[in-house]
Amino acid sequence: MEISRTDVLIAGGGMAGATAALACAHAGLGVVLVDPLPFSTMVEETFDGRASAIAWSSFRQWRVLGAGEALAPHACGIDHILVTDGRTPGAATGKGLPAFLQFDAAEIADRSDGEPMGWMLENRRIRAALADAILASKDITVLAPASVASVEPGPGGATVTLADGRTIKASVVVAADGKASRIREAAGVNLSGWEYGQCGVVATVRLAEPHNGVAHEYFLPGGPFAILPLTDQRASLVWTEPKDRAGALRTASDMAFHAHLQRRFGEFLGPVRAEGPRFVYPLSMWLADEMWAPRIALLGDAAHAIHPIAGQGLNLGLKDAAALAEVLSDAARLGEDIGSDAVLERYAAWRRFDNVTVTAATDVFNRLFSNDNPLLRLARGVGIAAVNRIGPARRFFMAEAGGSVGDLPRLLRGEAL
Repeated sequence: MEISRTDVLIAGGGMAGATAALACAHAGLGVVLVDPLPFSTMVEETFDGRASAIAWSSFRQWRVLGAGEALAPHACGIDHILVTDGRTPGAATGKGLPAFLQFDAAEIADRSDGEPMGWMLENRRIRAALADAILASKDITVLAPASVASVEPGPGGATVTLADGRTIKASVVVAADGKASRIREAAGVNLSGWEYGQCGVVATVRLAEPHNGVAHEYFLPGGPFAILPLTDQRASLVWTEPKDRAGALRTASDMAFHAHLQRRFGEFLGPVRAEGPRFVYPLSMWLADEMWAPRIALLGDAAHAIHPIAGQGLNLGLKDAAALAEVLSDAARLGEDIGSDAVLERYAAWRRFDNVTVTAATDVFNRLFSNDNPLLRLARGVGIAAVNRIGPARRFFMAEAGGSVGDLPRLLRGEAL
């Protein structure tokens, strides 16, 4: 069969892969996006029940790429974050608790141009906005449903064979196809990591009282419990449970689920009512040993996954997308082969330190807080209280969460490529 040609072929149309497609097209590169599922399936309410905390730098990237306007009506600003440590269920209020930490977006307004610390967005809304922007682009060809069967790197590009027999030659292939990435496995790149034996139980609830843009993170011995503000006086709940308990929650009756929810939630925002289906997601941590192989760049969940304790998982993938597009764009302007080892190593070197440090930090935080050891409880209580009293430390953590620390790609600074 005749071999088609493209600059970049992206396997995986999830949120990170779709953002990478828009970013590369924005840089003037031809893009083919391949995914086993059509966009219409990915935006259904039952496909992905999670909501994501989006750093303000990540949202700036979407504005540049043409998805920000569609996302804005569904984005809820996070103006305050309240972190508390406790032993018993009941939502985080900080009252009467010695281990208490509060972040206020106003403290770093000079670095964030007055934006919130981040934006809460339901994943299905993100997927829909990215899909619309991709389908409106003249530089992106979408092949879905379709899947990659093999990738054969060569001196002039990689020959990608799809499951239906079609072949495409691409200067660089982007593996954005998740933890079970067939492209990464075929390239011989190994994963290092482990399962936590925990699951994240996710539900959307309607609140009786306004949440006022406050995100709550309450640490319990079994794992963190988060109340994350959404638009329309709703909140996304994410609480960590052992696998057997999480499975029981998924199959519990509405009455039993609501009773457990109210006990865990507390009453500081009044009665809550669950809306929509429940979701349970196994939690794990992993890092790919390398972020590239000949003619292949790894991105998002194909390269790394972290515990949701800090809400940074998707943001790492969005940073990958911005960095990769910038490296490829700069290489193309210089007349380099954008899929050469030297170019892909520049991308990997840029992202390696951030991905490793954030992954390690979230793993340490989860292990430190997901227990009731008296010595660890004392140590973390002292640490939380100390950070709360030290303004520069608070501001550093907020800036890091917002994505303004380090060598940022131009898209994350709100600049065009």
